Amino acid sequence: MSRDPVPLGESLNSVVRSLRNESVQNESGQTTTQMAKQMGGVFGRWTEAVGDAVAAHVKPIKLDGTKLVVEVDDPTWATQLRFLEATLKQRLLEVAGAVVETVDVRVKRG
Repeated sequence: MSRDPVPLGESLNSVVRSLRNESVQNESGQTTTQMAKQMGGVFGRWTEAVGDAVAAHVKPIKLDGTKLVVEVDDPTWATQLRFLEATLKQRLLEVAGAVVETVDVRVKRG
């Protein structure tokens, strides 16, 4: 591997090419493009998927494959979200095209 400087344009082209590589898959068999679309759908269409009331208290933090990490502003919402988990997963699939198998709920600190 060469330690010589590489032009910025060349480096960026390399990164873009690697991001477009459809053959790269995660452990669930999803390609990088599929993962990016799901992530964009979850974060970009969150309020549409969960509704205004839930979105006011629950925020998506991370989508790692099929595991969604959310943060709630109060422990009461953590309990509520556990009751709504199946509905949440279904809505994210319908609205965002995201397959979520697990929801990890965290309570926001102070």
